[in-house]
Amino acid sequence: MVPQKFEYAAPDSLKSVLQLLDAGAKPLAGGMSLIPMMKLRLAAPEQLVDLQKVKELSYIRESGNAIHIGAMTTHYEVETFPVLLRKCPLLAETAAEIGDLQVRNRGTIGGSVAHADPSADYPAALQALEAKLVLIGAQKERTVSAAEFFVDAFTTVLEPGEIVREVIVPAEELGTGTRYEKVVQPASGFAIVGVAVRVRRSAGKISFVRVGITGLSNHSYRATSAEATLAGTTGAAADVQNAAALVAEGIDANSDLHASANYRKHLASVHAARAITTAISRAS
Repeated sequence: MVPQKFEYAAPDSLKSVLQLLDAGAKPLAGGMSLIPMMKLRLAAPEQLVDLQKVKELSYIRESGNAIHIGAMTTHYEVETFPVLLRKCPLLAETAAEIGDLQVRNRGTIGGSVAHADPSADYPAALQALEAKLVLIGAQKERTVSAAEFFVDAFTTVLEPGEIVREVIVPAEELGTGTRYEKVVQPASGFAIVGVAVRVRRSAGKISFVRVGITGLSNHSYRATSAEATLAGTTGAAADVQNAAALVAEGIDANSDLHASANYRKHLASVHAARAITTAISRAS
């Protein structure tokens, strides 16, 4: 299959990109999702604006207690950047689980989160990290939380003409333990279920815990019941199992040829227990 005809532009400034988007063009980031959809004619934009030359969208910077990641930063850069490896290892570990090396060298964090595939890896980590996303259009710039950003399958709060400008994640405190676990769909590399966990301990008890889930529902979410159950405990095996049993509570789970709804819930519980256990072991 080949896509229908379209106009193509590749400006080197964010201002020019935003002007084209405001006029109705569609953004092209890494192209890992959009290009296949165009080839199958599931997407048929009349004009594409390629973001590859816009250096203003490609960076990783630490500022205070936060790390700012430009939308055109590749998955491989997220996976290997020293500041992220030291101060936000959960995001680096999650990026390392995306696709294969070729995909990670081409795909971008901004393109991935904007596409909002319900089985994508980043959303679980961004939920657990309580990340913020800076969105920009020709007329305004705004900041939203990850919890606000992901609305439904392939649906976000992005408005026409807007793109993700950057992702902001915390520079972790010393002693935070993290882990990303997923069940891989072998053909695509996407997560049948993915679980991201952050844990801190104080005086022998769990003082802080965040659990993000992807693949189970139409969009990522925080498993707040599991968090509340684990917080304040010693993190013993029984505590972990009690918390993990709640990660799918109240969720209308997806069902497809890869996994039924009930099996997905089971996988979520099993891998939540594994992720929580590892995160606790890494928390000093």
